[in-house]
Amino acid sequence: MKKEIGYIGLGKMGFNMVERLLEKGHAVTAYNRSPEAVERIVAQGAKGAESVGALASALPAPRLIWLMVPHQAVDDVLTELAPHVQAGDTIIDGGNSPYVDSMRRGRELAEKGVVFLDAGISGGPAGARDGACVMVGGVQERYEEFKELFADISAPDAYGYMGTSGAGHFTKMVHNGIEYGMMQAIAEGFEVLKKAEFGISLKEAARVYNNRSVIESRLVGWLVAAYGEYGENLDAISGEVAATGEGLWTVEAAKRLSVPTPIIEGSVHFRDQSKGNPSYTGQVLSALRNQFGGHEAKAK
Repeated sequence: MKKEIGYIGLGKMGFNMVERLLEKGHAVTAYNRSPEAVERIVAQGAKGAESVGALASALPAPRLIWLMVPHQAVDDVLTELAPHVQAGDTIIDGGNSPYVDSMRRGRELAEKGVVFLDAGISGGPAGARDGACVMVGGVQERYEEFKELFADISAPDAYGYMGTSGAGHFTKMVHNGIEYGMMQAIAEGFEVLKKAEFGISLKEAARVYNNRSVIESRLVGWLVAAYGEYGENLDAISGEVAATGEGLWTVEAAKRLSVPTPIIEGSVHFRDQSKGNPSYTGQVLSALRNQFGGHEAKAK
């Protein structure tokens, strides 16, 4: 596999992943809507491009182009790329796109001879920098061709082929739905601990939970970190919880498949109802989102 890649989107995930790719010996040509991020990554050894078209033109055929942009922007970027790509090129969408859109994009690009892979990425900005978990859908032969790339951006053994176009983003969507439910259970449990009559140290309970208990997890570890940063009352953290949509997408897919998902559905409902109705459970959820995803969580 040649280690030459075009990279579009240098947000908190994209910038960190390009840093990792550079360390792994990849030659990266990068574009971002705001030029400041391009300047910063060029200072670390990447090449910069002033437009999507310029990026594609700078890459030798067959091109490999990674998109790391909000899912609402993917079609616009593909439209910009269309005049500059050709049969044999590969485009990978590493964002959180709806799987039905990825299925469509795979079909549309295949008509032009361009291979599309959908890569669900878990691990947040830290994972993008230090090794993510990667779930890939699309043409299996092309996944195998770029397996070294997926290994380079992943933690050890934390990548795999999930199936045809859409399967990578579908698997990541379900992962996020499960994440919603797990976070909800942790947050509810810690509000119960907080309101109990025993004066339990929440940070100490979280620390003990995260040492060989059944619920030991990265999430509980991030809660320990949040208590260390903000204190157990989480006074600086909002009790209204934002949502990015993947939990709801999972519920909708489950209904289509006639699979009951009361835990995930309840967690999605909680976030909706938290607007104007803050709670300590909401503060824990917001703190966790801040710890692993860098999401804004400060109380207004």
